[in-house]
Amino acid sequence: MHTFRIGGIHPKENKLSAGKTIIRAEIPPQVVISLSNHTGAPAKAVVEKGDTVRVGQIIGEANGFISANVHSSVSGKVSKIDSQPDVSGRKQLAVFIDVEGDEWLETIDRSPDIISQCNFTKEEILAKIKNAGIVGLGGATFPAHVKLSPPPDKKANILIINGVECEPYLTCDHALMLCHADEILIGVTIIMKVLDVKRAVIGIENNKKDVIAHLSKLAKNYQGIEIQALKTKYPQGGEKQLIDAVIRRQVPSGKLPIEVGAVVQNVATVFAIYQAVQKNKPLFERVMTITGKDAQNPGNYLVRIGVNLSAIVAQAGGIPETTEKIIAGGPMMGRAVASLDTPAVKGSAGILFINNEQAQRKEAANCIRCSKCVNACPMGLEPYLLMTQSENSLWDKMETNHVMDCMECGCCSYVCPSNRPILDYVRYGKTTVGGIIRGRK
Repeated sequence: MHTFRIGGIHPKENKLSAGKTIIRAEIPPQVVISLSNHTGAPAKAVVEKGDTVRVGQIIGEANGFISANVHSSVSGKVSKIDSQPDVSGRKQLAVFIDVEGDEWLETIDRSPDIISQCNFTKEEILAKIKNAGIVGLGGATFPAHVKLSPPPDKKANILIINGVECEPYLTCDHALMLCHADEILIGVTIIMKVLDVKRAVIGIENNKKDVIAHLSKLAKNYQGIEIQALKTKYPQGGEKQLIDAVIRRQVPSGKLPIEVGAVVQNVATVFAIYQAVQKNKPLFERVMTITGKDAQNPGNYLVRIGVNLSAIVAQAGGIPETTEKIIAGGPMMGRAVASLDTPAVKGSAGILFINNEQAQRKEAANCIRCSKCVNACPMGLEPYLLMTQSENSLWDKMETNHVMDCMECGCCSYVCPSNRPILDYVRYGKTTVGGIIRGRK
């Protein structure tokens, strides 16, 4: 069974909410929609205090090449445009909307009918994706219309769909593939049309046998789409790792997947593209997982963008008493949050409750030169060396040793027998080196 060839680990999966149906999250009295709901420049607000908005109405226009539109997820009145801390604590400009009913734009097709035929041109599809504010929902939140517009001298010959969901605990993509398989497959054909490719592969890890069976049966009705079961291995959801697993091509250091003729999209992004193109529905809601070993009701929730995370958690049974740490995302690549008093964004894949026992960090000891971090690194780096260089502010050496290739997957810290905080130091060094590189440019 295929998998990527360099590094990787197999942490405990803890897919507590696997197989659970999608629950629609409640809409609170107010939402706070960040204008930085994507990678790149923040959107520019196109509404003012006192304006009345409806579900799906644009409230922020893309403000640059790498930027994306932002839409209202509710109907109501704009109470203010002000800064609001995100899950990392950074203040971002946001639109505050007091909810009044749930009135959608008439242009959005709300019927349950599945529309399989797409008669739009490539240019029309890209315009719909851009207008709908679709971004990568696997975590990067990169504007989808940009990713689907490779340079004229680069040609894709395969579309790879990421249905791996290798991060422990998270099951939102799993639930989406079970509930909306046909829409995802239609979305794949739409992207194939944009890229002018004849072959698409949906990669799914073997721990999702129900999804593999379901999609394999349906995919027979769609020309050029294959379902490929992959060995369960973390971090197979990384673009470069998935490409290596599926087509045995390795993306060179510092290059993008298009260099080897591939374009990768997450299944949730594909579903959003289907909704944008076939249903005229902007991206204003997404499925996210609320989970944890002591969670009262771990599950997958369809959440409107801008809903306060604390309101979603309350619907899922509240914060368990044993909680020591709350993670936005999964345990490997997610970030600890200081407060749940922050809104859901397009990149919100999950909330994870870590109990007292799980949250304890063991005391770090000296490096024993065992090379486990080197063997585990899926990017072929030397994490122990990068940590040492970061500790000693050797930024030029870190750059030479390709720290910018680090995907911050956490494999190095996970396998270290000395409990050294390798990722913490490498992440700090990567941020610093990235700033230096941008300064040069």
